[in-house]
Amino acid sequence: MRESRRFSVHLALGSVAVADVLLWEKWWECFSAQPPNVIVPSTWMCPGGPTALWFLFERAGYNLVTFISNVLLLLVAILFFWAKSASLLNRPLLPLRNLEVSEEIIIKAADEMRVWVNYALSIARDIAIGGNLRLFIQVRYM
Repeated sequence: MRESRRFSVHLALGSVAVADVLLWEKWWECFSAQPPNVIVPSTWMCPGGPTALWFLFERAGYNLVTFISNVLLLLVAILFFWAKSASLLNRPLLPLRNLEVSEEIIIKAADEMRVWVNYALSIARDIAIGGNLRLFIQVRYM
């Protein structure tokens, strides 16, 4: 008879405390740290945050890149409306630094990119001209 290799979900998630929160086994502990009759954001974020993320990424078919880009777009829109309303209401603007990329950073990035491009081109040359048909077929059909 075959031996079963089952192990606990708690062990798979790394620790008992993390598994209890993710699996909502001790959901009442999310609410017990606050004094009575005080609603703190963590009281609704403990069960609500993972549920919202699960719904966004699993049920709605959202992915992380579109989520991050939409959050950044929302941030830009909020800053735009804040700046417009501040000028209309004679309020101070938010302090933002000038966003500039120095020439040194661009040169370092270009040097690093040049190394990677040359490496990729040398591999492509070895595949195309080197006569290794097996490697060429593997790259062609991957």
